[in-house]
Amino acid sequence: MSFLDPVLNPVLGPLLTKSPLLLIILVSLVISVIITVAYKFLTDQNEMKRLKEQQKEFQKRMKELRQHPEEMMKVQKEAMKSNMDYMKHSLKATLITMLPIILIFSWMSGHLSFEPIYPGETYSVTATFAKGVTGDAELVADDGTELLSDVKQPISNGEISWRMKSSEGEHTLAVKTGETEQQKKVLITKELKYEDQVSMFKNSDIEKITINYNKLKPLGGLSLFGWQPGWLAIYFISSIVFSLGLRKVLKVY
Repeated sequence: MSFLDPVLNPVLGPLLTKSPLLLIILVSLVISVIITVAYKFLTDQNEMKRLKEQQKEFQKRMKELRQHPEEMMKVQKEAMKSNMDYMKHSLKATLITMLPIILIFSWMSGHLSFEPIYPGETYSVTATFAKGVTGDAELVADDGTELLSDVKQPISNGEISWRMKSSEGEHTLAVKTGETEQQKKVLITKELKYEDQVSMFKNSDIEKITINYNKLKPLGGLSLFGWQPGWLAIYFISSIVFSLGLRKVLKVY
């Protein structure tokens, strides 16, 4: 889970449980406001406006010069230089807003990527073994977990999967092969929480253990022309809409 949990969970936790979709849209709006305001006051808007208008003029000239490749290339070089100047002027605002956005993304990824595993729900765990490891491996579960697959299975194509169900709470699963043992924690809860999907192990016959979560569908049973976007896609779509509207209202170039 994200290290921002102690800070953000009390604020966003209730909305996270009630409506992940509404949470994504709200966070998208807040970040769009922060970015737009930052660009408004941390950049020279007169110069940004001039460069924007210059870029439009270059695009117009290039369309007119399609039948004259050499002249169009000259205009294209000028347009690229103008675009670089625009990016340089916006660099300060970009750097300042980047860190909080990355932190928020980290928190959202830790809470909105997958559905939780509910008490009594059947789920599976997959162990991936190092190249050349053969033989059998077994999964040892605690008292609150009921295995629905054979405890010991042969390693096939470098992997083994086990199906199981567990009671509410945190559980520890142990995968053993030969003299090697690695553990993986699993969280069973009615809340929108989960342990990290993958645990990696260096210099081990067991390379990783993966919890096979179901991806979270913020739209529920709805889809966009057969597509069910995840939290990141919904965030980007809504942020584009908000950013365009805010830039127009606040006259940000």
